[in-house]
Amino acid sequence: MAWRDLRSNAGKLFLFMSSIIIGIAALVAIQSFGNNLTESIDLQSRALMGADYVIDSNQPANEEVIRIMDSLGGPDSREINFASMVVFPKSGNSKLVQVVGTEKGFPFYGEFETEPADASSSYLDRGAALVDATVMLQQDLKPGDSLKVGNITLPIAGALKAVPGRSALSSSVAPAVFIPYEQITQTGLVQRGSRVEYKYYFVADQGQDLEALYEAIDPRLDAEGADLDTHLDESRRLGRRYNNFGKFLNIVAFIALLLGCVGIGSAVHVYIRGKLRSIAVLKCMGASRSQTFKIFLIQVAGLGAVGGIIGTLAGISLQMAAPALLEEYLPVKVSVSISYPAIILGLLLGVLMSVFFALLPLLRTWYVSPLSVLRVQPENDAHTGKAQAVVLGLIFLFLVLLALQILGNWQYAFFFILGLGVSFALLYGVARILMWAVKRYFPEKLGFCVRQSMLNLFRPQNQTSVLLLSVGVGAFLISTLFFSRDILLSKVALGNDENSPNIILLDVQTDQVEAIKKTLRENQVPVLSNVPIVTMRVEEINGRAVNEIRNDTTSNIGRWVLNHEFRVTYRDSLIPSESVLSGAWVGNAEDKELVPISVAENFASDARVEVGDRVTFNVQGVMIATEIASIREVDWGRVQLNFSVLFPNGVLEDAPKFHVVSTRTVGDQSSAVLQRQLVSLYPNVSIIDLRQILSLLEGILNKIGLVIRFMALLSILTGIVVLVGAVRTSKYQRIRESVLLRTLGAKNAQLLRISFYEYAFLGILGSLTGILLSLVGSFFLARFVFEEPFVPSTEPFLILLPILTLIVVCIGLLNSRSVLNTPPLEILRSESR
Repeated sequence: MAWRDLRSNAGKLFLFMSSIIIGIAALVAIQSFGNNLTESIDLQSRALMGADYVIDSNQPANEEVIRIMDSLGGPDSREINFASMVVFPKSGNSKLVQVVGTEKGFPFYGEFETEPADASSSYLDRGAALVDATVMLQQDLKPGDSLKVGNITLPIAGALKAVPGRSALSSSVAPAVFIPYEQITQTGLVQRGSRVEYKYYFVADQGQDLEALYEAIDPRLDAEGADLDTHLDESRRLGRRYNNFGKFLNIVAFIALLLGCVGIGSAVHVYIRGKLRSIAVLKCMGASRSQTFKIFLIQVAGLGAVGGIIGTLAGISLQMAAPALLEEYLPVKVSVSISYPAIILGLLLGVLMSVFFALLPLLRTWYVSPLSVLRVQPENDAHTGKAQAVVLGLIFLFLVLLALQILGNWQYAFFFILGLGVSFALLYGVARILMWAVKRYFPEKLGFCVRQSMLNLFRPQNQTSVLLLSVGVGAFLISTLFFSRDILLSKVALGNDENSPNIILLDVQTDQVEAIKKTLRENQVPVLSNVPIVTMRVEEINGRAVNEIRNDTTSNIGRWVLNHEFRVTYRDSLIPSESVLSGAWVGNAEDKELVPISVAENFASDARVEVGDRVTFNVQGVMIATEIASIREVDWGRVQLNFSVLFPNGVLEDAPKFHVVSTRTVGDQSSAVLQRQLVSLYPNVSIIDLRQILSLLEGILNKIGLVIRFMALLSILTGIVVLVGAVRTSKYQRIRESVLLRTLGAKNAQLLRISFYEYAFLGILGSLTGILLSLVGSFFLARFVFEEPFVPSTEPFLILLPILTLIVVCIGLLNSRSVLNTPPLEILRSESR
């Protein structure tokens, strides 16, 4: 019976099936690609690191670290890396790069991809350099040209196309330049205060337990300011990083899937309403409640299964294209393979989501009385209230379980579904208020077509609620993207006033400060700031030595506080990115026995200290006892120097230190000339051009925005399918209305205007409601999360609103063509029959 009935009504339910295909396709594609990425990271984790495990530190290995490495058989290869400016004599240009000095053997897993291919094996013997391929292209360099690193000039052996563990995205921030390890000291760039990383690579013995090695060795290395990482750690770390991005896309696909479910509920509701008389006839012929219920349940489940299969196949097709689209953002080459968990999920969701969201309208079949054949008025559905409550509870539980699989956290899953429910409820509430307002304050004096279109907003089988939900949620998603992008860009935007720096000079030695200031003045650019920086470590916290705290297994003090080498400055005032949360700011030491310092909120939280507690710092072997005078809130997102620990004036002036100097140039040409001059005079100084960095960040945000916008458009596409389905399933009702209006003398042009006004009202209201909800949500996001002033973008109002409205109107008019083409006599005859 289900099959026979479906054959004659396939057209009405085809869009019901289509509404779920899109969401399942997106979910399967993302799930499959995420699984492939995780598997690729696991398989290539050794190649990501280049070895089995590595010991790294920000300072040369001391005697204890050397003793530990010797007990492991000694390192198989060593590396030193740091950021520095290099000069290309061919053009005279300079660039900030990551200088990496390596020994023979590295990488032990994976390989360098170079042009020419033999450059990866010959550059060490030739005392040459490998330069990032993008830099080679930008600077018009060829193998045989040279570059200057600090005090030495090296020939370029070849272009570096790929390095184990480095993606194109990370290379675009600081492109790599590889040189022989032995020549690092000749550059003269490793000086006091330089940010240098030392790495010692090891190849594990056959069958060696790296987890046990980590447990035994890492605590001892932590005590010496070093760290042990295995390729298993690298795998887990990268897996978490890219899994978070995948989860976000899963959420967007999940919302598209839910929009499809709204379409399912709407389509089945209208479909079942037209079947009530047939169900009553079946019951008169002896059919039971369960039989009539199962007939339509089988139809829904069958169509859901078919939709799940088609959506899964489409998702697999999208998965094949994902690695090519996202290749530059990934640290590994992703091998595409069939992900059976994702396929099973797609197939199950096709059936389960269809059944769960069709249960509410299907309940009506259970309570249809055989006497409905004789009754003209529809029956009251009040007796289905308890069953509806149970079904709604089951739907909520099912969605929470599904969100749990995506988010991996009970609280996140629960509040995500709850928040989504609130959003749907708000949109539905707007629809109900609209219908009530139009009915209560109906504009009697407007023209006939406008009045009739507004009557359609609350007529039987109207699409007001469904359309506002589908268009409103889609508009909400895309508008939030626009608003969030503006908030993020405002966080990194450079100021346009003359006191906003755009050039930062790092690692300036004390004896170079005056000379650099003179160079800046000669180039007619200002010295905006000169920040002295002193490196130090925590020695004691409230009288307890750091080593004692490390050995205390019950201590909850953050390890980074105990092991971190802090870069600290001193001044007599706060800057705009700082505000005092507790205590009082002290800007001058005034010969106090305990130095009053100010710490950032994150330091106080992880060190478990409060105002009045004492911390002793080791400054190059000199112990300084301090007392926390204040705890600050710091806006780390601002483009300026921020510090976890601040000292007052009068304490650190004579300590060994280096400086960070900032200035502002006008125009690219003057900036390039100044940078070339500074690099030639002071090769140890690293120069950061903030305009290039912020331009790169904006490009990254725009690229990520394209991915997010694509996923949000999927939800709009799903909403369009929902709209088409709602209009198609109510076509007969519209045909009847059209016949009555034409019998009364209405022309086709008037009927078209009625449809146009109705869908224009719904499109404008749905889009505007979604945008306004997004506006409110983005305001709270900016206020409480980013703590930035919110200046809303006009793009959603000027672009999104008219486009969505036009789409809604076009679909409404296209689906109204058959209404206008149906002769009135056809309906009158069917009515008489």
